[in-house]
Amino acid sequence: MALGLALCLALLWPIMTDCVEPIVGKILAGWRYDISGLAPEMREDYERHFAECEYCSSRQKLHRIIDISLIALASASAAAFLLAFAVIRYFGPRHAFWLEVGALAGFALSAFIWLIVAVATPAPMAVVDAARLGARRMHDRLPAEIRERLPEELRVKITGS
Repeated sequence: MALGLALCLALLWPIMTDCVEPIVGKILAGWRYDISGLAPEMREDYERHFAECEYCSSRQKLHRIIDISLIALASASAAAFLLAFAVIRYFGPRHAFWLEVGALAGFALSAFIWLIVAVATPAPMAVVDAARLGARRMHDRLPAEIRERLPEELRVKITGS
């Protein structure tokens, strides 16, 4: 696990160690490189900075990978505790009640951690943005006659215009 994290950091960390605009970089670092909640007018400047600054864009990617990994880990943990509860119910070993309580408590804790990560980080917005980008690419590949058959409000949601 530690080796995988070290390898991930080594691959994502740029050779460059300084931001091209240190003031903007410090602002973005304070926001954990999250610009999803900004007004569109303000986002343009920061998006341009991410396009120009390899350091900040790699830091943003690293933060989103960590956020999404935490959500995935909490989801897997919750699923494992739910599976443990089902296995305990099925086999009914001695002291099953306390094992069931432990499994349900683990599930509740995992669900609570998942909720905290989802609320405190921009990971859900990053996933939504990635899904929207994929839908836009798919929409652009569709033949014109099929694109025209899509409802107008769906086309607006997909293309953003």
